Amino acid sequence: MTDKIFIRDLRVRAVVGVNRWEKAAPQVVGVDLEMAVDAAQAAQADEIAATLDYKRVSRDIAALAENRSYELIETLAEAIASLVLGEHGAQWVRVTARKPFALRNARDVGVVIERGRGTRSGA
Repeated sequence: MTDKIFIRDLRVRAVVGVNRWEKAAPQVVGVDLEMAVDAAQAAQADEIAATLDYKRVSRDIAALAENRSYELIETLAEAIASLVLGEHGAQWVRVTARKPFALRNARDVGVVIERGRGTRSGA
């Protein structure tokens, strides 16, 4: 399946980090998602039930990020991927999670993971 729904630069608040100052308060984390869908089927039905509800996905990701703390950005990315695959029924997901200004001389650092059917073949 090559059709994808995407969300770019979703900003959620999360406690992410190993340093004491990172654990002291939530910080903004940027999330990009690509989720495999059957766009032709969704277009034919022309109703939200036939596709991924990206508003609901984004709301659930924000709740996931806010309701626990993470030492690693990789752990948050894995939790997001599991949520999208398990709760929202995506066949495949690519999650980019990044911490802005985590390094003094870099805009952001983060991780990109792909999970689900078609991961190795590019969905």
